[in-house]
Amino acid sequence: MTDPAVRPTYCTVDLGALTRNITAIENHVGPASQVMPVLKADAYGHGLALVVPHLEGLGVGRIAVAYVEEGIEARRLGFTGIVHVLGGAVESQIGLFLDHDLTFTVPSIDKLVQVATIAHQRGMKPAVHLKIDTGMERIGVHYQNAHAFFEQAYACDDLVVEGVFSHFANADSADLDDARRQLERFVGATDLLGDLAEPPIRHIANSGAIAQLPESHLDLVRPGVLTYGLYPSRETVRALGVEPVLSWMSTVVYFKVVAADSSVGYGSTWAPSRQTRVVTLPVGYGDGYPRAASNSAEVLIRGTRYPVVGRVCMDQTMIDIGDGTAYNGDQVVLVGSQGQQSITVEDLADRCGTIPYEILTRITARVPRVGVG
Repeated sequence: MTDPAVRPTYCTVDLGALTRNITAIENHVGPASQVMPVLKADAYGHGLALVVPHLEGLGVGRIAVAYVEEGIEARRLGFTGIVHVLGGAVESQIGLFLDHDLTFTVPSIDKLVQVATIAHQRGMKPAVHLKIDTGMERIGVHYQNAHAFFEQAYACDDLVVEGVFSHFANADSADLDDARRQLERFVGATDLLGDLAEPPIRHIANSGAIAQLPESHLDLVRPGVLTYGLYPSRETVRALGVEPVLSWMSTVVYFKVVAADSSVGYGSTWAPSRQTRVVTLPVGYGDGYPRAASNSAEVLIRGTRYPVVGRVCMDQTMIDIGDGTAYNGDQVVLVGSQGQQSITVEDLADRCGTIPYEILTRITARVPRVGVG
């Protein structure tokens, strides 16, 4: 991770806000539902190296990641609880799951057999969660075929079926009819397991469902972007008092006066109609600041909003401050608050024609993450 003292573009990660968000989610779903924060894609761009030790210190007992390598990194960072890998895995990775005590997602009978065979060879009995497809058509056994899947899984002596889960396609929208259909399919399929002496953990609720579909909370919920203080869409009901965890800063490194009609940046896509002042920031699409922000997004300097002008370069971005004042070394807010103004991840995403998830997860490794709070 780059030293923030060396790099004038950096992100702050408010660990106090992260704690408060987890508490807010726990209070919202109640004691009957476990909370498993999702830390995929480098903790949604916030940095596993900061988030994992913090959650371990809070006593969080269960986290989720997308890939086996993320689970291995969570172990390396000292997480001692359950690490559930949500994504599919190829056969060659099964040994890594066993080596690092990672919980499998089993999305098919073929994968069930592969995991059981290798576990048997090693004399191990790992925990697995069976994935049921209720309408996402990504991974998982179709809900109509769940009964045969369950029968084979529970007949296997080399595995422990700890959980059964599915995933919503539209739980963050204003119209929840599709989500309710998926929930009905999932509950119907898993009702087949109701007579077991030790029924599995059932889970389907992501951030959108946590906020606005309480009947989906079941035994466990999986807050993703909600953990970090964001809602998955503009339409999602703001039912919890969560707060953004990440802010993104840069610094003015150059100031110049630009004459009227003098074009700025690659492609000459912008020129002022009158003489103006332009400052340059040491941040660009090589840092994950979107090229789509060109001539569209805004930043904060000395508490005032100013537009991005010209094309965002790989390493530099230009800002038109008009008749405003800025000096080399002034802090610039790309995402966050300054004075009475704020720019949210949602604001930047809207300006770039994308979603907050993409803004967060595209911030590159050369941008330091600094823990605060």
